[in-house]
Amino acid sequence: MKNQILSVAFVAMITMVFPIAARAQLGHRTVTTGASFLLLSPDARTTGVAEASTGLMPDANSVFTNAAKLSFAGDMGLSFSYTPWMRQLVKDEHLGYLTAFHRLSWRETLGVSVKYLDMGEISFRDEAGNLSQRYNAGEISVDASYSRLFGDHFAMALTARYIHSNLGSGSFNGLDMDRANAFAVDFGIYSEKSYINSRQFSKRFAWGINLSNIGTKLNYTNAKESFLPMNLRLGAGYGLNNDPDNRLTLLLDVSKLLVPSRPQYRVNEQGNITTEIEKGRDPDRSVPSALVSSFFDAPGGFSEELSEIAVSGGLEYCYYRQFFIRSGYFYEHPEKGNRQHFAAGVGFRVKSLQIDIGYLAPIARRYTVRNELKFTISFHPLFKSDSE
Repeated sequence: MKNQILSVAFVAMITMVFPIAARAQLGHRTVTTGASFLLLSPDARTTGVAEASTGLMPDANSVFTNAAKLSFAGDMGLSFSYTPWMRQLVKDEHLGYLTAFHRLSWRETLGVSVKYLDMGEISFRDEAGNLSQRYNAGEISVDASYSRLFGDHFAMALTARYIHSNLGSGSFNGLDMDRANAFAVDFGIYSEKSYINSRQFSKRFAWGINLSNIGTKLNYTNAKESFLPMNLRLGAGYGLNNDPDNRLTLLLDVSKLLVPSRPQYRVNEQGNITTEIEKGRDPDRSVPSALVSSFFDAPGGFSEELSEIAVSGGLEYCYYRQFFIRSGYFYEHPEKGNRQHFAAGVGFRVKSLQIDIGYLAPIARRYTVRNELKFTISFHPLFKSDSE
C-alpha cells in the first residue's frame, strides 16, 4: 500500500506541475525526429484511453506500450488493427498493425509485431512547380520481443526493431533523397499485483517504465541524419473490481522524447535566421549523448524541459468481460507538437474474440488529425487473470 501511495503521488505531482510550467512563451520549437510513425498508437484500445495504456490489463497490443506486460497477458494472443489515416487531408493513407505473442514457459514469453504506414502517392515538384515524379511512400517496422518474469509480480522485456522508411528516392532541387533503414531496441519493466478485500471486491495496481526506439539514426538525404523518436514512458493503472466480472481501471501516463531540443538560432541585422546558436546546444550529436542531454538541453531551461512532457489520462470500464467503455484525454504543449485531444472507445467480446473501436477528437487547431477512428479485432483465449 505504501508503494501505491508513493506512485500515485509521483504521477499526481507531474500532472499538477506540468500545466503551470507549460504556460511559458517558448516559441515554436517542436522536437522533430525521423520515422515518427513509431509513436502512433496503433490499436483501438490504446486510442480509446488517450494512449494512457501502461496500466491497462495486458493483451497482444502490449508490445507497443511496454512488452514486459506480455508476461501477464496469458498463454497466447493475436490482434490486427486498421486506421484510415488522416482522412481529412488525403484519401489513400492507411495505418495497419499486426501483433501476436506466445508463452514459452511460466517465465518466458515471445511477442512479434508489424506496423505499416501507407502514405499513398506523393508528388514531387521542382522550383517552378512542375511535376517531376510521383512516388508511393510508406514506412514499416518489424519487432521481436522477449519478456521474462522475475517473481510473481515483476517482469522485464527487450524488443529488437527493424525500421524501413521509404519517403522518396531521387534528386529534388539539388537534394539527394533515398530510402532509410535503422535498428532500435526497447527496454521495458512492468509490475502488477492484485489485492483481494472480500469475495466481491478486489483491487489491482500496475506500473511500468519503457524506453523505446533507442537505435541508429536515419539518413534520408546527403545533408544530415535524423534521430529515431527515442522515447521514455512512465505509467500506472489502478483497478477496482466489483466481483471478477466488472472492473473500473483508472490510468495515467507521462512521456518525453529523448532527442535534442531545437536550439535558438541568432538573427542577423537583416532579420534572417543564421546557423549560429544563441541558446541551447548543437543538435548534431551522438545517440548516447542525446539520451543524456535531452533532459537539460532546452534553450528555455527547466520550464521548457517540462513542456516537452506529454500527459495522458484515461479510464476503462469492463462489464461482465463482454462490454468495454473507454475514455481519456491527451495533452501536449502547443509549442511542442500541440497534440491535444479527447478520446473514447468501446469494445465487445464474445468468448475469445474481441472487437474494439477507438475515436479521437482533437481540440487543438494545429493538430491535423480530425475525428479519427481505429478498429481492432483480437483473439485472446480466456486465462486465469480474467477471473481474478
